[in-house]
Amino acid sequence: MKNTANKKLLGDYLIEAGIINEQQLEEALEYQKQMLKQGNVGLLGQTLVELGYCTSKDIMLALAMKDGVPFMVLDKDMIDEKAVSLLSYEVMLRYKAVPIGFENEKLLVAMIHPTDIIAIDDLHILTGYDIQPIIIPDYQLEAALEQAKLGVWGKAAFNLHKRADSDSRYINKVDDNQNEQIEQDVSFDIEVIDEANDRPAVQLANVIFNQAVEFRASDVHIEPFENKMRIRFRIDGVLHEIMNPPKKLHSSLVSRIKVMANMDIADRRIPQDGRITLRIHSKTIDVRVASLPTAYGEKLTLRLLDRSEKFITLPELGFPEGQLDIFYRIINLPYGFVLVTGPTGSGKSTTLYAALMQLNSIDKNIITIEDPIERRLDGINQSQVNVKAGMTFASGLRSFLRNDPDIMMVGEIRDPETARIAIESALTGHLVLSTLHTNSAAGAITRLNDMGIESFLTASALTGVIAQRLVRVLCPHCKEPYEINRSEILNSISDFPLEENEDTIKLYRAGSCYSCNRTGYRGRIGIFEILPISESIRKLILNRASEYQINETAQKEGMIPIRQHGLMKVKDGTISIEELLRVIV
Repeated sequence: MKNTANKKLLGDYLIEAGIINEQQLEEALEYQKQMLKQGNVGLLGQTLVELGYCTSKDIMLALAMKDGVPFMVLDKDMIDEKAVSLLSYEVMLRYKAVPIGFENEKLLVAMIHPTDIIAIDDLHILTGYDIQPIIIPDYQLEAALEQAKLGVWGKAAFNLHKRADSDSRYINKVDDNQNEQIEQDVSFDIEVIDEANDRPAVQLANVIFNQAVEFRASDVHIEPFENKMRIRFRIDGVLHEIMNPPKKLHSSLVSRIKVMANMDIADRRIPQDGRITLRIHSKTIDVRVASLPTAYGEKLTLRLLDRSEKFITLPELGFPEGQLDIFYRIINLPYGFVLVTGPTGSGKSTTLYAALMQLNSIDKNIITIEDPIERRLDGINQSQVNVKAGMTFASGLRSFLRNDPDIMMVGEIRDPETARIAIESALTGHLVLSTLHTNSAAGAITRLNDMGIESFLTASALTGVIAQRLVRVLCPHCKEPYEINRSEILNSISDFPLEENEDTIKLYRAGSCYSCNRTGYRGRIGIFEILPISESIRKLILNRASEYQINETAQKEGMIPIRQHGLMKVKDGTISIEELLRVIV
């Protein structure tokens, strides 16, 4: 049976390739008719396979000839992890398309409908790459989508059920003139606001939010440059470039997110702030949005906070052995001034929240003033700084004193006035907790001196200081062990904690796998030093002793320096030396 129409059908290509003959095609078509009468609808290719006239691979080869696209049978070496990371599972499922790798600066995408120019155009917008559609065996496409659903699609977890054939090269060149448009439902299946709107900027915003949650990103940076737009995610404290969408989408993407955040889209000359609440993967995500005018357009910074994440308790923070009891003792005093120090992004707020949850009880009135309120704490009165309305840290603290507080938390000591009010509040019978930006616990004391706080006030009010950092944890799936001898480690790190009989020790370095997005790290932990204010430390504060003198005395009294705590984590295989040195000099 020959097709008299201008366009060839699948059967024609199978006959031309010598895979089936005309009689077999006639029998398959007749069988299809009989199945249709019984209510069973099947594709011609499936019917031919069921009758044993050809294999599924034969069908794929014929489709490749028909559609003018390459046919490939995948093996592990063809998978490029960068390509794999460009699309989320939701997008792959929607288009039945799986990114494979790159060739001639084009993204190779295995597609169930390789001639769908609408899908190809959408994938170009979402990835920033020109798309080269390819055909792979149906069992490989189905298996790849299943792996993507489980979050393990990629070279490291390559498993497509059947092994690849020996020849996996292209069988023919692409003829762009043979592409045809296929009508398809283009609804976007993602749980974010305004799903029905299908503009490219809306789709791109949805993909960014979805991938940020999947990658456990704390921040998203949308950055315009002269000829490109860059999307970066901060994952475990480190920025990673995720995608480069077309620059032409920048303005509409920024407008989309600003509308969601209730910001003024008409004013692009001044910085603005906004907030979005999203539902993604059954999680409630709070997104703080900040815009910043730059030379090539507005930069957006998005801070993501997952409301569904459980609160970290004090024992889960990971204090050195014996130091948690000291911290308990400090925060359970009836009054005093407690400081948590460290740079931005070192987890200070998490530590304060854990302390407040430990202290929270029906017989205590706890009030906080924060900028912004990062987590809602049940049973605790939380206030937000509002400078325009006159609500600053200092004015908030003054008003707190008229509200019968037992415990007060100040988000940050930013100026001498706030520091003085906090110390005076501690001296009048309140427990005050706050944060300060210093590199060490003893450094907080000299910082208060620099702010003009009299040393006798600091010595009287201060009861303890905690310094901390966050370090990335080595991925348990791919961390690589290595051995190093005593002289080598001591030559580079003279204070490394070694036992007398340890001549060789086993340490770990970062590896690379799909589970950790090829970074070698997954998650973060805290490293700490706790400085309780003893009588000898108070005397040093009164005498305006140096930071070095305070540190030396504190260590003699049992303080474990933050660097030493980090080296303990290196030795037990939790973190790498490289990560510790990145955070602690």
